[in-house]
Amino acid sequence: MIEGKIFDIKQFAVHDGPGIRTTVFFKGCPLSCPWCHNPEGIYYEDDLFFYETKCIGCGSCLVVCPQDAVKEKNEVVTLDRDKCDLCGKCASECPTTALKMVGKKVTVEEVMKEIERSTVYHDTSDGGVTLSGGEPFQQFEFMRELIDRCKEKDIHVTVDTCGHVKPDKFDSIKGKIDLFLFDLKIIDDELHKEYTGVSNNDILDNLKSLLRESDNEVIIRFPVIPGITDTEENISSILDFLSSSKRVKEIDLLPYHDVKEKYNRLGKKYVVKRTKAPSRDKVEEIKRIFESEGYRVKEGG
Repeated sequence: MIEGKIFDIKQFAVHDGPGIRTTVFFKGCPLSCPWCHNPEGIYYEDDLFFYETKCIGCGSCLVVCPQDAVKEKNEVVTLDRDKCDLCGKCASECPTTALKMVGKKVTVEEVMKEIERSTVYHDTSDGGVTLSGGEPFQQFEFMRELIDRCKEKDIHVTVDTCGHVKPDKFDSIKGKIDLFLFDLKIIDDELHKEYTGVSNNDILDNLKSLLRESDNEVIIRFPVIPGITDTEENISSILDFLSSSKRVKEIDLLPYHDVKEKYNRLGKKYVVKRTKAPSRDKVEEIKRIFESEGYRVKEGG
């Protein structure tokens, strides 16, 4: 029985592809983008959210923690991440979900039950299932089995991917996917390594193969990160890269916003410095540039 690890299943999603969708969020990603809006999806291992504002100081977590990682001083509860072994006992006892485990092992059958709860909404809205993350290709066998089960039931499948996967694996499964939401961040390989931690060679090769050799629908997702991805040089390079194919009709702009609080809840360092959300003028300028080349442009997914 194939198992995977997810951190959420979102019903009635409307920004992850056409129609009303069920979005399955996979744990684990090969990239380490400092601006990531889903930091709980970066690592395959479990995470623990601590919402300090939800804590009522009841002490339930103090009693059950076997590692003495939860402390209380002056009626304020703190979590020592160095001692915590992520056993989850504190979260299971917390009455307000101030402590919440992130990461759950599931079978394909369990996920399909969740997907089929919304089949009527998928059918009436031309929606379906979106596999997101993290990065779905990081759990390749689980992803492939889940896609096969969806196709058996004629469910539209969208995959939201960074594209960082070996081309042979990518090619073996791409024909089963109806729509790719393909992240395209930075064209220059050295800059891509600097900001994401990995080369973009496989990413660009996989996107080339999609645009050249397949019939898949492809939407490009472009994160607008001030001073990093929104430069004139990078946008020009993206347009040059896409110009060899007329397959891409839509580009979705994903403007950066500060998610420091989310990192704090995970006990992780937020390394983005001095970056503010892009101005409306900047987003509109980028939108006009892409539209002038014939692309339909949306803000958000």
